[in-house]
Amino acid sequence: MNAIGFLLWVLPILFALTIHEYSHGWVAYKLKDPTAKLAGRLTLNPIKHLDPIGTIALFLFHFGWAKPVPVNPYNFTNPRKDMLWVGLAGPGANILGALGFGIVYRIFNLIPVEEIRFLQPIYIMVIYSVLINLILAFFNFIPIPPLDGSKILKGILPANYASWYSIIEQFGSFLLIGLIFVSLMIERATGISLIWGVISPFIRFFSWVFTGKDLLHLI
Repeated sequence: MNAIGFLLWVLPILFALTIHEYSHGWVAYKLKDPTAKLAGRLTLNPIKHLDPIGTIALFLFHFGWAKPVPVNPYNFTNPRKDMLWVGLAGPGANILGALGFGIVYRIFNLIPVEEIRFLQPIYIMVIYSVLINLILAFFNFIPIPPLDGSKILKGILPANYASWYSIIEQFGSFLLIGLIFVSLMIERATGISLIWGVISPFIRFFSWVFTGKDLLHLI
């Protein structure tokens, strides 16, 4: 892969991860928790959000992750409900990002891009940006700790069930690793990815809504 091809997918990933984490911190700050701001994480500088191992994985496997923005729920007026909004903020920012790039994609389709060579790489990067933002959003909607979906689910559950769910949170990372491992084993045996099978219909639907096309067929 040449340098241009590398940048075409790395830049959209960095952008998607940055707005995801920034939005968590911004909403937490608006709900009276200054933890992210004090930690220097209330910024759109991607370097501040990079996780060392996640960055290495990004270069090696074309999949990475950022450092979670620190949040102290004890600063919230209503910790459980406010954490729901903080949890929604990251995926919500990615969906809005996908919408924005979807609009740019529709504008590009009014231009004969194939006839303007310097626009072709930007066009490809716009497609990646729509898809990467949607993938990050809907993967994080899976209600398994530490993914954002777990915070959202906990916020909407009745209090007694939320307390029970808090116990599961202690083992969330192991559950997530287990889910990914099982999904990989199923994919290796059957060619069907469990996780992708769950989130891909949402990605296809929203890519069609935002761009008028199922962009997964273009990559």
